[in-house]
Formats: sequence, structure tokens, C-alpha cells
Amino acid sequence: MKTYMLLSLAVLLAPSLSAQQRDSGRVQSDTAEAGRLRARIESTFTRRVKQDLNLSQDQAAKLRATQERFGARRRDVMQVQIERRRALESQMQPGIAANSDSVRKLMDGIQTGRAEMLKVEQEQDREMSSYLTPVQRARYQQMRERLMQRVGELRMEREGRGVGRGQGMGGARPGIRGGRRRGI
Repeated sequence: MKTYMLLSLAVLLAPSLSAQQRDSGRVQSDTAEAGRLRARIESTFTRRVKQDLNLSQDQAAKLRATQERFGARRRDVMQVQIERRRALESQMQPGIAANSDSVRKLMDGIQTGRAEMLKVEQEQDREMSSYLTPVQRARYQQMRERLMQRVGELRMEREGRGVGRGQGMGGARPGIRGGRRRGI
């Protein structure tokens, strides 16, 4: 439990550290710090996955290599998507007429990014199928999804865009009880 919370917190803080250090002109140390933090998160997650899925040394090594390779691709796609969404938000400011052509291009780009992310996920799953059983792959995907949901929740809270814990647009969110997420 503490491992996941530490992992979630580290993932949550990495972009914040990155932005703060960049603002103060320390781009090189920012990159190094973000890299170390990312490596620590990935290492912790991989250890937890190895334990929970009862992976052999060979499976764990292959999974780590897969995570590194596809993680880099996933981060690249996500960064482009963030930039597209920010540009779209900029276009859609209240009281300012949006440029229809720019909005259309950004919307098309966001759709393309979603397709790219799906392709990355499919390729990763295909590669993992060569060394993990279907049950192990399914459990891995569940663990990864829970981690990403938790990181997203923490980011929303940190950015002040989230509503109080357990409350969303549709009321209580499933899986959250008493401020704690089960299974993470």
C-alpha cells in the first residue's frame, strides 16, 4: 500500500518538479531529476508487478524492457496530447472568438493522438503476449490502470480542478471509500 502511495506521489510530483526547475533555469538538473524519479517509479512498479504476478526473472526482465520501450513512446504521445489540449483550451476562451480552422485541426490531432495511444497499447500487449500468460497480462493491465487512475486523481486534486474526494460530476466515484482507494 505504501509502495503504491509513494509511487503515485512520485508520478504526481514529477511534472511539477519539472516545471518549477525549468522556470528557474535548471533544465539539465530538471531532466536528470525527472529521469531519476521516473526510473524509481518504474522500478518500484516493476518489483510490485513481479511479486503480484509471480513472474520469473526472465519474464520480469522482458517486462522491464517492454515498459521502458513503450513507456517512452507513451510519454511522447501524452506530451503532444497535453500540448494539443492546452492549445484547444486557449482557442476556447470565453468571450474570445475561436478560430474554427485551428479548433478543427486541434480536434483532429486529439483524435489522432488517441489512435496513436491505442496503437502503442496494442503493440505493447502483443509483445507481452510472447512472454506472459493471458492471466498475467490481464492482471498487469488492471494494476497499471489502477495506478494511472490514482495518479490522475492526485493530479486533479493538486491542480485544484478536482472536486472533493469521492465526488465527481456524477456523484460518488466507484472504488473510493473513506478517502482511500482499495487495491492500491
